Amino acid sequence: MTDRNPLLSPWSTPFGVPPFTEIRPEHFIPAFAHAMAEHLAEIAVIGADPGPPSFGNTIEALQRSGRTLTRVGNLFANLVVSQGGAELEALDRELSPALAQHGMRVALDEAVFRRVDALHARRAELNLEEDQLRLLERTHLGFIRSGAALSPEQKARMTAISERLASLHTAFGQNVLHDEKVWHLPLTAADLDGLPDFVRDGAAQAAEERGLQGFAVTLSRSLIEPFLTFSARRDLREVAYKAWVARGTHAGPHDNRVLIPEILALRAERAKLLGYPDFATFRLADSMAATPAAAEALLAEVWEPAKRKAAAERDRLLALARAEGLEGPLEPWDWRYYAEKVRRADYALDEAALKPYFLFANIQQAAFDTASRLFGLSFVPLPDTAAYHPDVRTYEVRDKNGHVGIFLADPYARADKRSGAWMSSYRDQEEMDEAISAIVVNNNNFAKSAPTLLSFDDAETLFHEFGHALHGLLSKVRYPSQSGTSVRRDFVELPSQIYEHWIALPETLHRYALHHQNGEPVPEALVQRLLAARDFNQGFATVEYTASALIDLALHRHPAPESLDIEAFEVAFLAEIGMPREIGIRHRPTHFQHLFAGGGYAAGYYSYLWSEVLDADGFEAFKEAGDPFDPATAARLKRLLSAGDTRDPMQLYIDFRGRAPSTAALLRSRGLDTA
Repeated sequence: MTDRNPLLSPWSTPFGVPPFTEIRPEHFIPAFAHAMAEHLAEIAVIGADPGPPSFGNTIEALQRSGRTLTRVGNLFANLVVSQGGAELEALDRELSPALAQHGMRVALDEAVFRRVDALHARRAELNLEEDQLRLLERTHLGFIRSGAALSPEQKARMTAISERLASLHTAFGQNVLHDEKVWHLPLTAADLDGLPDFVRDGAAQAAEERGLQGFAVTLSRSLIEPFLTFSARRDLREVAYKAWVARGTHAGPHDNRVLIPEILALRAERAKLLGYPDFATFRLADSMAATPAAAEALLAEVWEPAKRKAAAERDRLLALARAEGLEGPLEPWDWRYYAEKVRRADYALDEAALKPYFLFANIQQAAFDTASRLFGLSFVPLPDTAAYHPDVRTYEVRDKNGHVGIFLADPYARADKRSGAWMSSYRDQEEMDEAISAIVVNNNNFAKSAPTLLSFDDAETLFHEFGHALHGLLSKVRYPSQSGTSVRRDFVELPSQIYEHWIALPETLHRYALHHQNGEPVPEALVQRLLAARDFNQGFATVEYTASALIDLALHRHPAPESLDIEAFEVAFLAEIGMPREIGIRHRPTHFQHLFAGGGYAAGYYSYLWSEVLDADGFEAFKEAGDPFDPATAARLKRLLSAGDTRDPMQLYIDFRGRAPSTAALLRSRGLDTA
């Protein structure tokens, strides 16, 4: 079997990069079957060990187990969302419940848990190093939170819940992708009023990809948001906006409204089996926030100031709209359009005039060079290394000591690719038995055109995801489960969000924001207007995000989620919190993939704001040092990035900052301190 299946053969490729050109969809079923059987055999050996449990024969043995499954699983999970296609989507539907069942068999193995539990009970006597003690404690907690201490009947139910949730998560994500793939708004030249060249180019490219004549707007955020910002055709903006927010709401086989109540009910049942009153309380018990009340308190701290700032923004938009002849109320499909006009009027800042300076290749290089100045990294192109798509570029990451890892950049939107932006890993760094380096990928969904020009928001997104990539690449830990981004959910966004600050530095903009036609740097006056306008529209941005975080917690604390009419709940909840009618929630539940296409951010979407407290406060350490590249501060940040989950995250932050974080910097950064 190993001779015929590249997933089960040794990878002799440079740096162990997956042999993408050899891999076919039909390889995955037998590879997963082999890998799961191998993993279960390894678990059985650990549980049957006749010797007394020790850290080596139990915890380290668990760390060594399942390596083939991890390798195949990481590859498959990345290809499903980055490459996509009907064959992989079908495999994902077939495999997700089987993989969930396998995961629960391991997590609920009684013999292994007895050994882990015995070790945990006498952990103070074991003379473990700090990372080892944390690994033992986190391993034990993982077993407990999976249900290992429950009765046989309860364990069986936990397994059934896990399998069903895996299928529901997969279906939810595929339903959103379906709606994004099938919908487009065809445009003719007569429909392009107000659209700058870069939007027209993106619309032409989207039409060509779909075999259409002329132009088309799709539901890719990188295309629809600029369309809503610039199109002078209010009727077309309304059509596009309503299609965008209707993802997942269409009756039939792709209707996510019928999936959400079941997902929520199963999560609530799992939490109750483990002794928690609701899923939000269960989830946040293992977080920096610790309780839903603490997360809600943070959100409440910004909610009222954000609404006040948004109301002032609305009044300014409406005044301009009235002057241009708008009658009736401002609608959600109007906000971005008039906000851009106000930005031009009040800050003399024109997105269309700014965008020619943000060439994708230059901004990617800016991210690389910033990492070089901060952390001593270099990024060497590997043009002969084959990837899973021609869009992907591969780089070897090096420092003064040599090889650090591999970075893959996949920047463009494609019909079969999941929307949004994310970082993930094909391989995590570890040093348990030998030095293994990370292989990480950044996915974005920029509209591909010649040249590919980014908005400033796009540039921040690129830096954000690259911050995640650095968290994975700079990891310097012993054990794989502590590697890189394997940290608590409300800490994982700190490395990404703090990295965004460097794209906004005047010196970064002057060096890398170069006009794509003549190479001239962005004018100083334009830089100053850009920076002066950074607080502009922050009321809108904070309201649309915070509403999503609040509804996430509310849904996961609902006393009877199985009976939810999700659209009615959404309307009632937004009315209850006083959601401005002119602003749409950033993620309606029916396409809220952070919550329902997987469980990673379920009851945890607040974590972006929690991490923003850390990143806003943390970047002020560089300001206090008087240099955004201060070597001593950068060295402390590098230690935080390299530590993975070897220490408590708050302690890691205090080690970096010298004190606990304050929300004051967050309120200042969003311009809410005076709202």
